[in-house]
Amino acid sequence: MAEKHDLAYTTASGNDYAAHEQTYEGFIKLVKYGSAAVIAIVALMAIFLT
Repeated sequence: MAEKHDLAYTTASGNDYAAHEQTYEGFIKLVKYGSAAVIAIVALMAIFLT
C-alpha cells in the first residue's frame, strides 16, 4: 500500500500565495459578471423573443 504523507503547502518551496489569491479573486469576478451577463441575455430574450 502507498504510504500517507502529510503535505505542508504553506512551507513548500515555490508557493506563491499572493498570486493564488489574485487568481482566485479574478475567477470570482469572472463568475459574478459572467452570471450577470447570462441572466441579462436570458431576460432580454424572454422580453423580445416572445
